[in-house]
Amino acid sequence: MKKANLCFIGAGFHASTNIYPSAIEAGAEIQAISTRNIDRSKAALQRFGSNGTPYDDYKKMLENEDCDGIVVVAQPEDHPSLVLDCIKAGKNVFVDKPLGMSAEEAAEIADAAEEADVALMVGFMKRYAPCYTKLKELITDGKLGTARSFQARFAVNSTPFCKNEEQFMKFAAIHIVDLVRYLFGEIVQVTGFKNNDNECISQSISLKFENGVVGSLYFTGMTAWSRESENMLVTFDSGFVFADEVNSLTIHKSQTFDKLPWKSLEEADTVFTPSASPMSGTYRDLYLRGFVGEMAHFIDCCKNGKKPISNGRDNVNTMTLCDLILSKLL
Repeated sequence: MKKANLCFIGAGFHASTNIYPSAIEAGAEIQAISTRNIDRSKAALQRFGSNGTPYDDYKKMLENEDCDGIVVVAQPEDHPSLVLDCIKAGKNVFVDKPLGMSAEEAAEIADAAEEADVALMVGFMKRYAPCYTKLKELITDGKLGTARSFQARFAVNSTPFCKNEEQFMKFAAIHIVDLVRYLFGEIVQVTGFKNNDNECISQSISLKFENGVVGSLYFTGMTAWSRESENMLVTFDSGFVFADEVNSLTIHKSQTFDKLPWKSLEEADTVFTPSASPMSGTYRDLYLRGFVGEMAHFIDCCKNGKKPISNGRDNVNTMTLCDLILSKLL
């Protein structure tokens, strides 16, 4: 992987905890950082061992810095204007989700990126998480036959940062919404039910895809889930696959036996898990959750002129699906 010189807008908790370390691990050099406070920008550069330039005005950074790409990790409501300014400056852009609070807003930004001929990547890191990339491979290569159905669960205490149903869908559950699109394609039908109480969210959603796959989503954002949890079960013609908590993948192939299998130890699954050691440190989590993978992909796109997998145009379809789900919940 070639080194890439990246500039950053934003240095908040998420950016500092996940994005900066992942970018460095993926091979990026931090060329400059812009926040609203010059001292904060200097502190972020120092924290991540960079001799880059601090800014308190991102527009000056866009004017002064010749870089491979800009990484935008700010408040969701600021993303559209920040990204549009980066595009107007002719910069490749990585932006954390959500990019736009509606399909229409997302489409405006995608149009601008295509017109300017710059790479625009949206941070849907689950597409790059090892358990889901392996699941995608199994769906694509057909070794278990055709994928037929799935069940997915995402549970988190979203009450500190999501105050209503739309924020929950577009700030938290959007990752799973985007993931099922990535795995199974586009949607033709949605039904669903909700049992919400202001920021306390409970949703049950059924989906049918163009390719015939059917599935269900269980979303909840409540203080009950102080431990974030997610999993996905996919049933194929000749087996099933279970991705659990982004750190294990169980593959079960259909099996036949000469005698009743419950009489002995006959059933067999293949279970993929990561190793762990004191040397893995925090990077293990960043790899497993997909943060390093998405930054490596952005660097590759910037250096080699590739179109990102989770690009601006594709983001329009994810935002469309989020809006559709919200409109169908009863």
